[in-house]
Amino acid sequence: MTTPSPLLSRPGAVPVEVAPDVVRVVAAHYGDPLREQRALAEGAGLVDRSDRDVLAVPGADRLSWLHSITSQHFERLGDGSGSEALVLSPNGHVEHHLVVTELGGTTWADVEPGTGAALHAFLEQMRFMLRVAPELSTGTWAVLTLAGPQAPGVLASAGLPVPGSPYAVAAADGGWVRRMPPIGDGGAAVFDLLVARAGIAATADRLLAAGASPSGFSAYEALRVEARRPRIGVDSDHRTIPNELEWLRTAVHLEKGCYRGQETVARVHNLGRPPRRLVLLHLDGVSEDLPAPGEPVLVGTRTVGRVGSVVRHHELGVVALALVKQSVAPDAALTVGGSTAAIDTDDAPAGPDDTQAAVRDRVRAVRSATIG
Repeated sequence: MTTPSPLLSRPGAVPVEVAPDVVRVVAAHYGDPLREQRALAEGAGLVDRSDRDVLAVPGADRLSWLHSITSQHFERLGDGSGSEALVLSPNGHVEHHLVVTELGGTTWADVEPGTGAALHAFLEQMRFMLRVAPELSTGTWAVLTLAGPQAPGVLASAGLPVPGSPYAVAAADGGWVRRMPPIGDGGAAVFDLLVARAGIAATADRLLAAGASPSGFSAYEALRVEARRPRIGVDSDHRTIPNELEWLRTAVHLEKGCYRGQETVARVHNLGRPPRRLVLLHLDGVSEDLPAPGEPVLVGTRTVGRVGSVVRHHELGVVALALVKQSVAPDAALTVGGSTAAIDTDDAPAGPDDTQAAVRDRVRAVRSATIG
């Protein structure tokens, strides 16, 4: 979707920049990125994510069809529920990540901005003679996100449903409200709203009047990184398999077989050691320019991984998600784009107490450099 969101006309809105000559169609922030992060962490913030692509899949065979071509178990997906799913290559590499919602005889999938057309083309190729009719609906429908510990109260005050558990869905104004796993330190509840694109501004006004604060995409990203929730194409590359990310838990059904790429997933899961692991890195923050996704993670001159999302967090300083080799020691002296980095202690494999203490000391030193 290349049409700017109507919320970009709100006071203070600064668009997300993808490249010097490309501007995303939603706001990175509304003038105070750190305050907007705190709104998500402590209150309720409304985030414009209307650049996500949206697909609708009606048809009597939709669930069994999606079950056969994705990593998730969809045959018995109940009305008013959802999940995450992956489309894999024959070798088990991640090609698409879908957040899926089943409601009223239609299965909805919202995906990373710019990936909807390719996913739609793949689905069309896989239709055969089945009773399914996938549609790319980004021009008609949009996703807004309300996040924060006070988000349930804001939804209730706005007269909207409040689903009670992750991936639960309730109909609302022709679209729906879906609860997602929390972000940040686990205290920020997340609700995605599917709204008519023509009604973005009206829905935003309704939620803001109920107590939400306008929060930019960068605020959402900071808490997403803290929660270690990856984005396809940013925190993954062409070699990524589900076992390297949390998607093995959220988007893969390990007791289901017979889908493309399943053999790789099962083999690596049974061996118990994927080639890389996702970690949170603390960077010293000395440079004003943040490393770009794909920049190498180094030990000395040796490349041991790649960095993905890099953000300035209101409490943690500069942090990043990175895929690193399994052999990287938890207390390794890392560099990314000229910045020193340390693996977060929560992502260090279990080990002796003195090893954990050394890792903790290194993280503390890097954090001090970042905040100072």
